[in-house]
Amino acid sequence: MHLSERDSQVIWHPYTQHQNHPGAIPIARGEGALLFDENGHAYIDAVSSWWVNLHGHGHPYIAEKIYRQALMLEQVIFTHFTHEPAVRLAERLLGILPGNLSKIFYSDNGSTAVEVALKMAIQYWQNQGMGERKKILAFDNAYHGDTVGAMSVSGRSLFTRAFKDLLFDVVFIETPTGLNANKIKSVLDAHRGQIAAFIYEPLLQAAGGMRIYEAGPMDELLKSIHQENILCIADEVLTGFGRTGPLFASEQLQYPAQIICLSKGLTGGAMALGVTACSKKIFETFLSPGHEKTFFHGHSFTANPLACSAALASLDLLEEKTCRDKIQFIHKQHEQFCKNELSITGRGLFDNIRVIGTILAFEIKLGESGYANRISNLVMQKALEKGIYLRPLGNTVYLLPPYCISPEQIRKLYDFILSIPVFIETGGL
Repeated sequence: MHLSERDSQVIWHPYTQHQNHPGAIPIARGEGALLFDENGHAYIDAVSSWWVNLHGHGHPYIAEKIYRQALMLEQVIFTHFTHEPAVRLAERLLGILPGNLSKIFYSDNGSTAVEVALKMAIQYWQNQGMGERKKILAFDNAYHGDTVGAMSVSGRSLFTRAFKDLLFDVVFIETPTGLNANKIKSVLDAHRGQIAAFIYEPLLQAAGGMRIYEAGPMDELLKSIHQENILCIADEVLTGFGRTGPLFASEQLQYPAQIICLSKGLTGGAMALGVTACSKKIFETFLSPGHEKTFFHGHSFTANPLACSAALASLDLLEEKTCRDKIQFIHKQHEQFCKNELSITGRGLFDNIRVIGTILAFEIKLGESGYANRISNLVMQKALEKGIYLRPLGNTVYLLPPYCISPEQIRKLYDFILSIPVFIETGGL
């Protein structure tokens, strides 16, 4: 039996409606920006395998570090024990993260990093006898993960509809534009003294449709948030490690967060790992002679040595000038393509063409707006036929390639995008 058929017998894939699913493509290996199926057909991984892969598939340096660590220590309970990769990774992250952070709490993915942050923020106030501060402030259209807490602080959508009665109440506001400052202020005034924390994806709402918002109005909002003594949680799960240009998107904002969440590119896409970094002030509120103020949270694979080693290797590669140059190269290529080609070819069909760091995005003005637009599957299928893996967010098409992508591979992505109006007009969509 073919692997795809065997898969259909036993596997339930994420975000997949299996009643009309054509079957998963068996991938045998990866190399650089390419994925190869079992028949040797190559696909450019234009979305970095769900935004996690920074340096390319099968990177020998990361693989070697994981292998060497596996020979020494593959896993250990992270309560009474510690190990060199975890300590060294924490030291390095605290040295490069924006703001004044002093402690690293490990988990295993972006959703859990957010859950840790939310629980940390709420208990921070409870430990000080201020339990009335328990509300969370978040943005409309946000996405912070699929666990219950992370869903609660995400925008209400198709993703969360089935669980709406189980999600805790959240104070939602629009992303700041400069025109809605008074509206946002009225919301803050209505909940004064009750908000524990404000969680946000700095400058880019990714799963919400690759929505970009400006740093200036965000700084004004953060200024008000700080004046209200509300904790700030920056969800840098996607935006971290160069995706928006700087190493962290928060570097483009004046007011730092007291808690930062990391995952996805943290290990270069090689292993599952989550991080929640916090300030010394937050950590110290959990200190007590007994257990009453303890942070009772943990995961079986907290600070897994293999994952920490992969993250250290990824940081080594990120710190190389060649990597930073590649990030700048992709950004410049995106900008030139949008200005000189995409805005002309897509006129009338493409809307809101935008670039931030290594990410290019636009909407196809055809059918309903949002994740449920069927154009997503059709564009994806056409791309696969051309040896490209794209996964549009409904009618939002985006490129988010690994940093190792070659100029020729980028050109192939651009040429496919330019072909979208052609196959729409000829009945391809």
